[in-house]
Amino acid sequence: MLLTLLIAFLSFVILASLGYAITGGGSGSSAALTKRTQTIGLGTSTRAKHRQKAQAKTPEERRKQISEQLKEAEKRERKARLTLRARMLHAGLEPDVAKFWIFSAILGVVAFFPPFIFLGQMPVWGRLLVGLGASFIACYGLPRWVLGMMAGKRVKKFTEEFPNAMDIIVRGIKSGLPVNDGLKLVAKECHAPLGPEFQRLVENVGVGMSLDGALEKMSERIPAPELRFFAIVISIQAKTGGNLSEALGNLSNVLRARKMMGEKIKALSSEAIASASIIGVLPPGVGTMIALTRPEYIAPMFTDVRGQLMLLGGAVWMFMGIMMMRKMINFKF
Repeated sequence: MLLTLLIAFLSFVILASLGYAITGGGSGSSAALTKRTQTIGLGTSTRAKHRQKAQAKTPEERRKQISEQLKEAEKRERKARLTLRARMLHAGLEPDVAKFWIFSAILGVVAFFPPFIFLGQMPVWGRLLVGLGASFIACYGLPRWVLGMMAGKRVKKFTEEFPNAMDIIVRGIKSGLPVNDGLKLVAKECHAPLGPEFQRLVENVGVGMSLDGALEKMSERIPAPELRFFAIVISIQAKTGGNLSEALGNLSNVLRARKMMGEKIKALSSEAIASASIIGVLPPGVGTMIALTRPEYIAPMFTDVRGQLMLLGGAVWMFMGIMMMRKMINFKF
């Protein structure tokens, strides 16, 4: 009986030892298997990253990246364009907002008094309304309109010379020069505003700023789509590699084709622009001619309350019509 119990106990110990050995070996194998699986997974993820990088160099992926960056740049430009400081930068002026408001206030005060001098037949409240309207236009509208014209003229001059700058950079790269030397050539050879802007770009890069950051600063001063295209091409080429001279050469061709398309749109829409201009100028022009030839005929429009209300309503409707026609003939490409 004792021998049977001893045999059973030894058998239990042997079986337990075998089970522990098998269990321990299984855990070791499981750990090894887990490690091997993680290694395979890391290899798979590494290969996936390589595939993503390879896909990023394809033309489709590049076009997708360019489209996304253009949308982001357009959003930033819309926000920046609303500020007065940005408009002054676009016009090439020192962004001194306080001086601008002081100058606008002086213009508004000066424009307030001529209606009281030249419209003596009108009642006081009528002259007051006309004076306030003239003051508002001179204080708020006229300076911003002049600022917008200066900015538009400067940006237009920049975009006209920009494809030539691309050609200079492309020829420099093909001859073995680095990109920074090509930018220096543009700063030296091109006229304002292209040359000074590229000179500032070269100076910013020289003090340690990245080329992408310097181009972003340049885009704040020149809100031109052509400059955004150039910045995006440089940014993508720095990340994914590729033939920069070919990319910039294609960009130069696209910019020239874009300019030709703009001139074609302008030629096709010239009739609509002329018609809108004639329609907008005709009513005040006819009123001025009648006032010069038959002042007694049109005098009740300024002296009578009903005539003044009619003039006010006509001015409001004319303003709305001119804005609507401007919206219809303002083609963007």
